[in-house]
Amino acid sequence: MARFPVLMYHNISPNEEESIDLTISTRRFEEQLRYLSEKNYASVFASELLNETKLPAKFVVITFDDVTENQMQFAIPLLKKYNCKATFFIPFAYVGKTDEWNIGAEKIMTIEQLQSIDSAVVELGHHSYFHQKYATLTAEEIQKDFDLSDQFIQQNNLNVFPALAYPYGNFPKKGEKKAVFFDLLQKNNIKLAFRIGNRTNKFPLKNNYQIKRIDVKGQDNLLTFKWKLRLGKLRLF
Repeated sequence: MARFPVLMYHNISPNEEESIDLTISTRRFEEQLRYLSEKNYASVFASELLNETKLPAKFVVITFDDVTENQMQFAIPLLKKYNCKATFFIPFAYVGKTDEWNIGAEKIMTIEQLQSIDSAVVELGHHSYFHQKYATLTAEEIQKDFDLSDQFIQQNNLNVFPALAYPYGNFPKKGEKKAVFFDLLQKNNIKLAFRIGNRTNKFPLKNNYQIKRIDVKGQDNLLTFKWKLRLGKLRLF
């Protein structure tokens, strides 16, 4: 049984002093992509995890949350430069606005920008409609969120693969509420869903709705990135 990492990114900036927590500098991101290329990692879209017979022997899934404009400006050119693919997850209610669930400092891509993205480089996925924690919502509220997302996709003619990145990595984790939530994912044709977890994944997947992602921080140097790529989050004992 093979193992593979799913890397999670957010914002990207050309300013090195801003490279901390959810923002990574272009220098560090390029350094990481160069390392993946040198070590012969193939990057694949999230959707390709469903085609296990066609996957390369050594692969990584690169993901970006929130579709901020800085990702289009700085991440996509670097992905193209290193012949990498990535899956970008959209919080639909905020398209063309700012990250209002946070502090509203980052601009979110517009419809036109999302429609213009090269589909050979970036695959689009779901990041919910309102960017709320699923564990705090009722089943009815979760279904409404899915309905609004579907309406947005259809009205704006977007090509969005039914993969979901849980906002904040949050979802019901116990009992009947968890079972109901996973039933809702199936009902709404969600094929894959991503938590955080900070560990690599076994392949073939055991649970399509609990795929773990590794949180790459802006302050991570290349050595830290190498260890995260192999093991996930570093822990001190």
